[in-house]
Amino acid sequence: FVVSDRKMKTYRAIGFFLLFVISYGSSENSSTSRGCGLDLLPQYVYLCDLDAIWGIVVEAVAGAGVLTTLLLMLILLVRLPFIKDKEKKSPLGMHFLFLFGTLGLFGLTFAFIIQEDEMVCSTRRFLWGVIFALCFSCLLAQAWRLRRLVRHGKSPSGWHLAGVAICLMLVQVIIATEWLILTVVRDNKLACSYEPMDFAMALIYVMFLMVFTMGFSLFTLCGKFKKWKKNGVCLIITLLFSILIWVAWMTMYLFGNAELKRRDKWSDPTLAIALVTSGWVFVIFHAIPEVHCTILPSQQENTPNYFDTSQPRMRETAFEEDIQLPRSYMENKAFSMDEHNAALRTAGFRNGSLGSRPSAPFRSNVYQPTEMAVVLNGGTIPTAPPSYTGRHLW
Repeated sequence: FVVSDRKMKTYRAIGFFLLFVISYGSSENSSTSRGCGLDLLPQYVYLCDLDAIWGIVVEAVAGAGVLTTLLLMLILLVRLPFIKDKEKKSPLGMHFLFLFGTLGLFGLTFAFIIQEDEMVCSTRRFLWGVIFALCFSCLLAQAWRLRRLVRHGKSPSGWHLAGVAICLMLVQVIIATEWLILTVVRDNKLACSYEPMDFAMALIYVMFLMVFTMGFSLFTLCGKFKKWKKNGVCLIITLLFSILIWVAWMTMYLFGNAELKRRDKWSDPTLAIALVTSGWVFVIFHAIPEVHCTILPSQQENTPNYFDTSQPRMRETAFEEDIQLPRSYMENKAFSMDEHNAALRTAGFRNGSLGSRPSAPFRSNVYQPTEMAVVLNGGTIPTAPPSYTGRHLW
């Protein structure tokens, strides 16, 4: 009986322990989101919350964009020593700046997935306009480069292209810095307490860059060097989709969320989706075609294509028109032609009738050098060889 009592007490202790563990786990799961760990801070819940699936989807798409952009940068670095064409090597610095800006767009997406605080809000307000300004400045420099290539066949130097892009971006840096200083430092407001209209007004310069680049890129289709017009088409498509994306997210962010009474819940998803979509548009329609065009070996434009029937035929000229023969040879040739005609008349070849085969020889005993003999002898008429016995070339 004593042994059985001890076993019963042991079973009861194990049962109470299991009940305690189950109750503790259920209480922890009730305080955390589904799909997240127990030690995850509430600020990063949307990165793994299965109930708010938008965060996981946007995070996955942004992560794929980061990997793709890094891969493109690695391809350019590996192929850099093998790029010999000056027109393709000069914009490499600008291409790296654009890829760096695209990488920033994908990275900034995570700042809109996590919950906001003072540091996160300051990062959002400053980097949004600066990164987009860098991307559109690079696109404007690219439009300038393509316009020069299409019209004149020459590209501006790499320092000029990169310098233009950086200088245009610095304007937005000044605007964003001044906005933060005036609202946060001078007025002592919280970094997260700003109206959507204020956020949009701080991006007026970026919108101006985007529209101006779109109009300027249309001139890349006018010129005589047609092989660069394909790059101009890709540039126009990139800017067209970018304008549509900006119209969509600004309409939703400023008016749509408020009308649907979802402003607090849908503001961050709207901005995060706009960042990811813009980044993929830059990668697909601009970065990938430019990298592909850069690493391809350049084709010589003056190489004739013998299978292209649309090309004009080469001028067919006589040998004497290309090589200036000596005057003595031309006189000798005229003499030999007269002698040959006289021999034909003597043999009975008159009025186009052949008659019987003549017994008289057709060729005289005058030595007549050929064109090849004259050329190989340095332009002078060679003398008849000692073994010449009446035969000659004509």
